[in-house]
Amino acid sequence: MKIRFGYVSHAISLWDASPAKTLTFTRYQQLSPEERIEKLLEVTRQNLNHTLRMLYYNLAHELELYRMSSSIVPLATHPEVNWDFVTPFRTEWLEIGELVKKKKLRVSFHPNQFTLFTSPQTKITENAVVDMRYHYRMFEAMGLEQEGLINIHIGGAYGDKQKTLPRFHQNLTTLPAPIKQVMTLENDDKTYNAEETLAACEKEAIRFVFDYHHHMANLSKTSLEELLPRIFRTWEHGHGPHGIPKVHISSPKNEKEFRSHADFVDPEFIMPFLNMVREIGADVDFMIEAKAKDQAALKLIEDLSKLRGFKRISGGAVEVK
Repeated sequence: MKIRFGYVSHAISLWDASPAKTLTFTRYQQLSPEERIEKLLEVTRQNLNHTLRMLYYNLAHELELYRMSSSIVPLATHPEVNWDFVTPFRTEWLEIGELVKKKKLRVSFHPNQFTLFTSPQTKITENAVVDMRYHYRMFEAMGLEQEGLINIHIGGAYGDKQKTLPRFHQNLTTLPAPIKQVMTLENDDKTYNAEETLAACEKEAIRFVFDYHHHMANLSKTSLEELLPRIFRTWEHGHGPHGIPKVHISSPKNEKEFRSHADFVDPEFIMPFLNMVREIGADVDFMIEAKAKDQAALKLIEDLSKLRGFKRISGGAVEVK
C-alpha cells in the first residue's frame, strides 16, 4: 500500500508566499470606488501567484496533495462587495487548474467553521451555501470542479444532537447537487465524533475525511478498527483520484493542550492508526495539519522511512509493507 502526503495552504519554507493576503471590509470602505477595485485586483493577483508558487514547490518535492487557501479572493462573499473575481483572472485560474490536471495533483478547500448546515437560523444556512458556492466557483474557474473537494464539519450540536442531526440533513437539501457531489465531511474534536459523522456520510452518500487527532480527542463508542473499513468505503462514491481515502494527520501540542496541533507530527502518536491502515491494505492520502506545514509533511515522510516496513518511494510518498 502507498501513502501520499500533503499540507495546508502555505509552504512556510518559501519567502513571502502567503496565498491568503487580505483586505478588510473596514479598509475597503475607506477607499474610493476606483481604489477599491484596484485593491481587490492587486490582492487577488498576489494570492493566485502565491498559490502557483506553492504548486511548483510541491511538484519539486513530489508532494501530490495540497489544500488551497479559502482566502485567495478577498471579500468574495461579502454581500456589500459581491465582485466578479473570475473574469479579470481567467488566465491565472486556468494556469493553476491546468498544472493540477497535468501533474495529477489532489487539491481541496476547507471552508471555516462557520460554514455549517446544523443551525436553526435560516441566515446561517444561506451563508453556508454562499460560501460553498464561492469555493466551487474557484474550482470552476480553474476547470477543477470534477477534481477538487470541499471539506466541512457537520457543525454545532445546539444542546441536542438528536434534534440537530435531522436539521443537518434537511438544511443540506439547499446545497446545489453539483457542489454536494464534491463535498466531504470531517469528524470533530469536541462535537460530532467519527461514528456520528460516518452515519451522516453514509446517509447522504458523502465521502468521509477522517481526522485521527480529532478522533483521539473525541472517541466513539464503536472501536476505530470496526469503523475504519466503513469510513474507507465512503470513498467508493468517488471516481479516479477521489476513490483514495483521505485522512487528516496531526498530533497534540502536549497533554494539557491535547486538541491543539503540534508543530510536527509525532510518529509514535499515529502508529496505532498506521497499523490499522496497514491491516486494511488500502492506499491512503495523508493531509498533514501540523503547524510547520510543508516542513512537517516532509519530516514525517523522512521519519517514517527510517522505520521497518516503510520505504520512501518518492519525495512525497511512502510504501508500507
